[in-house]
Amino acid sequence: MSSSSFDQQLDALRSQIDEADSELVKLLQKRSSITKQIGQLKSQHALPIYVPEREKALIEARRSEAEAAGVSGDLIEDILRRMMRDSYHSQHAKYACINPQINKVVVVGGAGALGKVFVNLFSQSAYSVSVLEKEDWEHAHLHLKDADLVIIAVPINITCDIIAALPLLKPDCILADVTSIKNAPLQAMLEVHKGPVVGLHPMFGPDAPGMIKQVVVVCQGRGEAQYKWLLEQMQLWGASLYHTNAETHDHAMAYIQVMRHFSTFVYGRHLQQENPQLQELIAFSSPIYRLELAMVGRLFAQAPELYADIIFSNQDSVALLKRFSSRFAQAIELLEKGDKSAFMEQFNQAAEWFGDYAQLCLNDSKKMLLKADDSHLLRQLD
Repeated sequence: MSSSSFDQQLDALRSQIDEADSELVKLLQKRSSITKQIGQLKSQHALPIYVPEREKALIEARRSEAEAAGVSGDLIEDILRRMMRDSYHSQHAKYACINPQINKVVVVGGAGALGKVFVNLFSQSAYSVSVLEKEDWEHAHLHLKDADLVIIAVPINITCDIIAALPLLKPDCILADVTSIKNAPLQAMLEVHKGPVVGLHPMFGPDAPGMIKQVVVVCQGRGEAQYKWLLEQMQLWGASLYHTNAETHDHAMAYIQVMRHFSTFVYGRHLQQENPQLQELIAFSSPIYRLELAMVGRLFAQAPELYADIIFSNQDSVALLKRFSSRFAQAIELLEKGDKSAFMEQFNQAAEWFGDYAQLCLNDSKKMLLKADDSHLLRQLD
């Protein structure tokens, strides 16, 4: 085959791909239009945007169709999940209002990153929302005297002080906080307010566009029947609620947040002091290591006050991290002794503790790595 003939055939096939891609764009536009209509209908009837059962059934049906047609089921699932994620967020321009009798919602710290998420969600649900910041604090009694719901969304280190300084609220006003520790703020709210109280911990960062597929931990304080509508509203926004007590929550957060953030901080600080060439580390890394390095870099792209508050405010932090440090030192001893058998024995013990979850993590991480690799290659082209 001559070079010119090859080029002509390749150009013809590429033209067919371009036409097929254009058809895909049109189909996506059509799908987006339909999902927006669905969102409007759900809003009118106070239905949640995210319905796990519907999503699961849809993906299973399309996978079966794809595989019967000789198309990869994984490919179709990846495309569908990306489309549905976009659809969820395009649907939520307006949500239903679960409790129209609520006349005023006040978010203390509503101009902050997480506070804004709540302000936007309540506004999208047609609630009357106002923001109270430190420059308006001398007039807090005017802002809060007629509030039906007050949400404390300020930094952890001042949360209890702000709660203690609250003016008298209406007896039926709901008082809630959204900090990542729960015991101390919950006790502070119960002491300062005799009405309904609930502790909330949104398990997502302020960069999340909303609550769809996000977990919110709920720690009951007082008057559950009175704040039931608030929990239903969050579920309508797409949140999954996990109920527990404040002590259990804070103990778990020592492992989930404190230990991970502190370890990441130490790793990043160690790299900074060792001072290797960062670009070389990135260039030499496989997708899994680039993803791990990205998680370290992500930490240092954010405010140090946030992580300092999380780490320093948890009462379990020091003891847990000392135990971690001791086990790290013990692992180094195995390395110094060259004791591979002991290392593998401890490895197997940990693997047994993780059980089937380890294999699930391996499967899920493969999908994430493919996406991470694609993003890395695109950045290189830029």
